[in-house]
Amino acid sequence: MGNIFGRRFVKFEKELPNVDGKVFVITGTTSGTGYIAAETVAKHGGEVLLLNRASPRSVSSYETLQKSVTTGKFVPIDCDLQDFQSVKEACAKITSLGYTHIYCLSNNAGIMAVDDTITKADGYEVQMQTNHLSHFLLTSELFPLLVEGSKKYGDARIVQHSSAARLLTEHNRLEEKYFTKQTMNGQLGGNELTGFMKGGPWYRYHQTKLANSVFNHALHDKLQASTNKNVRNIIATCAHPGGSTTNLANHLNAQSNFLVRNILLPVFFCVFFQSAKDGSMGLLRGMMDAKAKIQSGILYGPKLKLPNSQSMSGYAIPNPPTPCEIDAQSKEMLWNVSEKAVGQKFSIP
Repeated sequence: MGNIFGRRFVKFEKELPNVDGKVFVITGTTSGTGYIAAETVAKHGGEVLLLNRASPRSVSSYETLQKSVTTGKFVPIDCDLQDFQSVKEACAKITSLGYTHIYCLSNNAGIMAVDDTITKADGYEVQMQTNHLSHFLLTSELFPLLVEGSKKYGDARIVQHSSAARLLTEHNRLEEKYFTKQTMNGQLGGNELTGFMKGGPWYRYHQTKLANSVFNHALHDKLQASTNKNVRNIIATCAHPGGSTTNLANHLNAQSNFLVRNILLPVFFCVFFQSAKDGSMGLLRGMMDAKAKIQSGILYGPKLKLPNSQSMSGYAIPNPPTPCEIDAQSKEMLWNVSEKAVGQKFSIP
């Protein structure tokens, strides 16, 4: 049975520590898990940099956050994840504002099952650039500030946001073609839906969510291999939200017929899904949990119940990795093709 009213979150939030004065950078805070994460961090004393594409929606959500947490400190920063240059400009803005260290980078933002298109500025599949490649670039650009955060506080955090969909990849592995620059739209599977969470739009999405998890494991490996204590003390985690009532699938709901949109889907969400607040627990564990309660390299989310299937709801607990998430060749490939895509090396000292 679902839990769309966030009852678990009430208990969970009470156990989170204060993060007074620590700086958190979060992508995708206009709604859903990102909004809840920003609000929760501020309630517990943290300073939040809100990275969103410039839009009336981002202005409105910023104003709502200010009203929700009147004592909170929120700093909006324009960042379009579908444009590498915009990501670099957002990072430059952070340093120009005088930030010399950050405690946590939460790579939360994402899009799901959209048309087979490439980004206008850079030519990469729109889901892969939004969900992974730009977050890879963001992590690389802000890494020196995370090292300084680790030096100041004894640890720092990098959190990826994946999904149960990472386990649904078509060939049960990352495929390099989805990371490759394209010359035109429609070259990576098209727009046909062939079943529940099947077809081109979904296969591309599955790849991005597996990429989030593989990136987390690759990042963890490199952090732990460092000779620099402050680097080793950076905690890399990943999360999945289960089935959460966020805006991620709104465009899919709008495409449904009247019966599905107005009767079947609401009942399905009520019975099987949990609230956005409950869905944010894995993200927030990685971002805020006491160091003794969190482990680098782990993905947190509702419990794995069946092979290649995860529950829709539940507390965020460690999920054992599947072979495709920790495959050495996949980790190496992801790092190399991501560096090539963003046009710069990401070396961890």
